[in-house]
Amino acid sequence: MDFRHAQSDLSLRFSSHATSSISRSSIGDNSSYLCSTASNSSYLLELREQKDEKFNFVKGDPDDHSDDEQFSLLGQPLRVKRQRDSQSFLNQDSAKRLAIMDESSLEVRRASVRAWGNQSLRIADPEIHDIMAKEKQRQYRGIELVASENFVCRAVMEALGSHLTNKYSEGMPGARYYTGNQHIDEIELLCCERALAAFDLDPEKWGVNVQPYSCTSANFAVYTGLLLPKDRIMGLDSASGGHLSHGYYTPGGKKISAASIFFQSLPYKVNPLTGYVDYDKLEEKALDYRPKIVICGGSSYPREWDYGRCRQIADKCGAILMSDMSHISGLVAAKECVSPFQYCDIVTSTTHKSLRGPRGGIIFFRRGLKSRKQGVLLNHGEETGTYDFEDRINFSVFPSLQGGPHNNHIAALAIALKQVTSLEYRVYIRQVKKNAQALASALLRRKCRLVTDGTDNHLVLWDLIPLGLTAKNYEKICELCHITVNKCAIYGDNGAISPGGVRIGTPAMTTRGCLEADFETIAEILLKAVQITKMVLHREHGKLHKDMMKNLQNNKDIMELRNRVEAFAASFAMPGFDI
Repeated sequence: MDFRHAQSDLSLRFSSHATSSISRSSIGDNSSYLCSTASNSSYLLELREQKDEKFNFVKGDPDDHSDDEQFSLLGQPLRVKRQRDSQSFLNQDSAKRLAIMDESSLEVRRASVRAWGNQSLRIADPEIHDIMAKEKQRQYRGIELVASENFVCRAVMEALGSHLTNKYSEGMPGARYYTGNQHIDEIELLCCERALAAFDLDPEKWGVNVQPYSCTSANFAVYTGLLLPKDRIMGLDSASGGHLSHGYYTPGGKKISAASIFFQSLPYKVNPLTGYVDYDKLEEKALDYRPKIVICGGSSYPREWDYGRCRQIADKCGAILMSDMSHISGLVAAKECVSPFQYCDIVTSTTHKSLRGPRGGIIFFRRGLKSRKQGVLLNHGEETGTYDFEDRINFSVFPSLQGGPHNNHIAALAIALKQVTSLEYRVYIRQVKKNAQALASALLRRKCRLVTDGTDNHLVLWDLIPLGLTAKNYEKICELCHITVNKCAIYGDNGAISPGGVRIGTPAMTTRGCLEADFETIAEILLKAVQITKMVLHREHGKLHKDMMKNLQNNKDIMELRNRVEAFAASFAMPGFDI
């Protein structure tokens, strides 16, 4: 019989229990032998009915000259024997099941579990291990300029890859669905305490939820907790630097973001001539639209926010004022930019990016007595004069939108928040800003156009349209050279089809130790990538297809710039892991 054809009709299952036929005296107490036999070619072949016929796998007998078909499996001679007596089959099966329950089999199983549970990734899954090793090298040998990315420290990595991932902890500290959470409660309460301390918040006036899986989840939890379906929100337009989670639909009216699907959203925009938020237009729109929540904050806005002006607008239209400070939360904590906490009712953030923690989200909300200057026209808790955000947001996070929190993430966040309060972290954030300004100055000196002509924070928004390039093509060439940037819409371009800008951030390379002079070098590298992109597009008649990208791997100019990038990047330390 050809085993390749037999496979489709037979159900095969391998088991360590087949060693049960060996007596305990012959095995002894040698655990290493038990481990090896557990992973041996021992097998238990389970029978399955197929077309009303039963087949029984038994060991081949060289003296048996019957018509049974014979073949070999894992070096063992086998034959397929037609089962004629179903009662005999059941008796044989029962005997085997009883045999595997002897004491030696239990030892084999215990040893097998110990071996399985303690295998390293390299042994347990070499395929995933090898891919992860390649990603490690990509991070180490590349220039990382995506404004929303950063490199975490070793302690954060250790917490993320820890036994805390084993525990289910649905609910809030002290009110969990499962038992056994006393230590998880300690970690989460400590994380909350550190979150408030990182931003100098009074726990009598501010509360925090550290369970959201991302800031998009955090934002949607705020909407779900405080609004009814189809209530209105206003956030910065995506092409003006806003985030999808603040509401987004295409010019044709197709709703893309869940915030726009379940709620009604109307965007406000930047002034097309200056690139700054047009607060007068925002006020005019808000008074007509009467949103329940006004959102300030964006994902690619290089300037400070006027939270005081936003507060005035929110109060005039009776709205809750919410800030999404995901990109600038590290700068806020280090007091290197204006803080939204003085004016806003709700503040959300990611926990990575400039904050340099694990990937996740966080929600801060006002609690306690209301200030007369804030929330005068709001109806949330107005009758009692206290904010009622806490219970509504916590309930929205769980059980409305999420299940159990990721305890390994919360522990890692607590570690990062402890670092945020250190002097070293404040020095780091100052350097992030200095590097962004150095990069902006270097590009401006080379006649590049930046949105708002500079930056107040950690990122610059580079308009490539005057260079005759689309961000998509430039981004691809940069990636071939091991430079990571990301395309970004700029107000006024056709961002839905072909974004005209790239967003460049400095946190990640600052984490690796880059200073102002290094970002001068990075500016030169970025401009060299512009030249290469132009040459390639000229040769390819203005289009870059996927097949062309493979051929460009060996392009001489790209290879030269790639080697320069790798040499530059490899000269800086990589936190969190060894190379």
